[in-house]
Amino acid sequence: MDHSKMPGMDHGSMPGMPAGPSKDAGMKMDMGAMQGGAPPSDARDPDAYSNGLSLGPMTAMDMADNDRYGHVLLDRLEATHSKDGNGQALDAQAWYGTDLNKLWLKVDGERSNGKLGATRTEALWNHSIATYWGLQTGVRHDFGDGPGRTWAAIGVQGLSPYWFDVQATAYVGQGGRTAARLEAEYDILFTQRLILQPNAKVSFYGRNDPERGIGSGLSGIEAGLRLRYEVSRKFAPYVGVVWKGKFGRTADYAREAGKEVRETQFVAGVRVWF
Repeated sequence: MDHSKMPGMDHGSMPGMPAGPSKDAGMKMDMGAMQGGAPPSDARDPDAYSNGLSLGPMTAMDMADNDRYGHVLLDRLEATHSKDGNGQALDAQAWYGTDLNKLWLKVDGERSNGKLGATRTEALWNHSIATYWGLQTGVRHDFGDGPGRTWAAIGVQGLSPYWFDVQATAYVGQGGRTAARLEAEYDILFTQRLILQPNAKVSFYGRNDPERGIGSGLSGIEAGLRLRYEVSRKFAPYVGVVWKGKFGRTADYAREAGKEVRETQFVAGVRVWF
């Protein structure tokens, strides 16, 4: 149907309506004129970032778990005294990384009557696997008190229910040697500054190592009780008592070498972190 021929449909002739362009002119509308020619000389480059800004992290807008932090803890730096003489002991940890992945270093050793005793050092990669828990894999090296031993390590470390700090690690060493170590400690707060800390360490070995005086099975247990006063959160002197026992073939090696199988030490030291 040709609507243009219907009465009343000629909009150009309607009263009050301006005369429109012809039919041909409307079909030939100049679209180039509507979108407009060359841009002005100061126009922003549409392919560049505004005002010279480049793509990157926004200040204070990163997620906290992407930041890197470091921490050093001298958990026990102490002097020891027993009926066999005096000595020193160190148990320390340090880590650096994000909440998900860290490089974790550990050292645990002692010195008695001027001679370095069994000392353990570890370099571990720590990966978060749950709230308060990390999976740790890496290398352990033992020195002092016999020939050195190197081990591959895998274990977990974290905070268990009821606020126990727990470390549990398994080791595979040279010549098919295997070992396991479990450590736990707990803080009992008498006040916000006066804190009693019990701790225990248990060691197991898969085979005899007479050169280092270590026997298979349950090798040793160490249990301590330390009372510290936190002058500040980062510095706390303490006093305490530690009991050490050797078992099984390890105890036999100690007797053959004229060493004590059971030993009680009185200790005094400081706990420092930064």
